[in-house]
Amino acid sequence: MSSTYPLLQRSAGELFLLAGPCVIESETHALMMAREIAAITRRLGVPFVFKASYDKANRSSARSYRGMGMAEGLRILQHIKDEVGVPVLTDVHETHQVEAAAEVADILQIPAFLCRQTDLLQAAAASGRTVNVKKGQFLAPWEVANIIEKLEAVGTRKILLTERGTSFGYNNLVVDMRSFPMMRSFGYPVVFDVTHSVQLPGGLGDATDGQAEYIEHLARAGVACGLDGLFLEVHDHPPQALSDAATQLALDKLEPLLETLLKIHELAQPRFSTVL
Repeated sequence: MSSTYPLLQRSAGELFLLAGPCVIESETHALMMAREIAAITRRLGVPFVFKASYDKANRSSARSYRGMGMAEGLRILQHIKDEVGVPVLTDVHETHQVEAAAEVADILQIPAFLCRQTDLLQAAAASGRTVNVKKGQFLAPWEVANIIEKLEAVGTRKILLTERGTSFGYNNLVVDMRSFPMMRSFGYPVVFDVTHSVQLPGGLGDATDGQAEYIEHLARAGVACGLDGLFLEVHDHPPQALSDAATQLALDKLEPLLETLLKIHELAQPRFSTVL
């Protein structure tokens, strides 16, 4: 793998970042966001993977914007790889999407609601790409052992495990900080999806609400617990975002937040890291 892709060859102990807008809104916007975030992470020496979805298949309402579609979305992600020189991540929702997505994406992401779908997990694992599995809001941390078993069964060890909160009553999520050391004990890098963890799912009735004012608080707490990576949805104008407008981090807040998190990470000294 080319050294253009530092996440896949990162040094032991480096905190990496998976970041970008929730969904591809336009080619111009996605390219601009990739360039801006890449510039920030290069200044700070943070390995970075651009993330954006070509389709948001689990929106609260059928009226919600889902994305630009698979063919156009993957074309844009390839353009970003070529133009900005960063690896990219996107979701897959069905097994038939894996082959085409794997031709472009360096990391295939399994959405939280699909984290137990055996065929989807194993198709992604068999693609040869790194697989990032979001732990479902309905799972205990130790239950990710079953997910790992399914992935390893087809011969991969290129696995990321992502925490994104646990359902707590109606329209609320809570992050159990114990989940980070528990999940890291399985021997794979653990990522904290901070921005989805401040969601209030379905809180607006036909859309997800959220509490973006707590993003920085949770990010600091998670890094202090010992993490390998962060997942942040970032937008230049969050209120205007076409998906997850209530929970995306404003672009102008990213650099100062990362500066703080890197200091905390240095003090926390994670005990586990790997080359992906």
